[in-house]
Amino acid sequence: MEYRKILFAFSFLLTTTIVAGQNDADTAFLKFAGRQTDLFVEAYNNQDLKEYDSLLTEFLNRYYHLSDAQQKYFQSYYINAYYNLSCMYSLKKNIKQGLLYLRKSVNAGYSNYTHIQEDSDLNNIRNEKDFMAIVQSLRENGDYLYILKKDNERFTADDSLEIPPFIYQSADNRDLENFRKQFNLDSIAGTGNEVSKILNILHWVHNTVPHDGQRESGIKAVNGFEIISVAKANNIGVSCGELATLLNECYLSMGFKSRKIYCKPKDSLSQDNDSHVINVVYSKQLNKWLWMDATNDAYVMNEKGELLGINVVRNKLIHDQPLIINPDANWNHRESTTKDKYLYYYMAKNLYRFYCTLESSFDIETPGKGKTIAFVYLVPAGYGKFIHVPFRSEVFDKETKATVIHYITHNPDIFWQVP
Repeated sequence: MEYRKILFAFSFLLTTTIVAGQNDADTAFLKFAGRQTDLFVEAYNNQDLKEYDSLLTEFLNRYYHLSDAQQKYFQSYYINAYYNLSCMYSLKKNIKQGLLYLRKSVNAGYSNYTHIQEDSDLNNIRNEKDFMAIVQSLRENGDYLYILKKDNERFTADDSLEIPPFIYQSADNRDLENFRKQFNLDSIAGTGNEVSKILNILHWVHNTVPHDGQRESGIKAVNGFEIISVAKANNIGVSCGELATLLNECYLSMGFKSRKIYCKPKDSLSQDNDSHVINVVYSKQLNKWLWMDATNDAYVMNEKGELLGINVVRNKLIHDQPLIINPDANWNHRESTTKDKYLYYYMAKNLYRFYCTLESSFDIETPGKGKTIAFVYLVPAGYGKFIHVPFRSEVFDKETKATVIHYITHNPDIFWQVP
């Protein structure tokens, strides 16, 4: 197989992990790591172990001088270098070294169980006892469909917590009215049926603001006006969460009930900083929630072409039922979004737990003095710090002077209740 660029394989879905943004040192190392990757590729293609080892030594010398936070941010390069070195040794039938560097890669955070099972470069070490042990340990953390299936029974209806009804701001709200008029959303939605309007708005958001999950956008107020304004003024992309905010406010301004849904992994090793944020919009025409992903201009259907919501997609993944994504799904019109990578790997990872705001409204997540923001979490019973669920907590943020309320449930019926 060709050189495996783990860092870039799902670059369209990566999220930023340095909260303060990149400084000069980060930028310098990023440029170095990019150049080094190109050299790694050349050495790999030439199967030049001596040159690859020399490049790895040079990379590690600089990598180990980074801070802990920087090492975590650039960890994918580190994982990538070890994984491909394992492949090179395997191809040269050096079993001992092949297993050594595979284990180093896994210990550093390599988690793509599906790829490691399919990678023909590892065939010469695949039947070794140590390889099987490495892969089995990886499965518990990296076989995302296996994890979903194994823990699915931990979502139950046995939940007595009373959560207030979800709130959807009316389209006659002044901010939403102004937003709809300024961006001519009535014209964008078109004159077709409800579903066609929903899809037209999805496509418009995807085409209006590009996605960039590797850099901080600098956006302070989390609302559609600010997102479009900053992105256009600075000619930048924004995170998946910011795109989901923009799409959510578009739907609300057009009178659709919509929610911005944070989709999170299990990540039992606490090494996965990546997650994804998409939307569900309620269709009165179809009487159900619909999955809408502005980052990838993607929606999901069953084998009959019927649109589906997040919870239904999750259940179909668990029960090995057929799923389809729209053929024009893509990342920034530069990469096609394929079903296998998107659903069976990336989203299978990020459909383990969820949260969203209780109120879906304009600018809801921008903290402010005297503001109250409530979040509802759907997690498996007994998961991590959420062992004692259901529960409600309330925290006052001294810095923003805002009150944050958390509702925790393991009952999907509560979380996915229809408007």
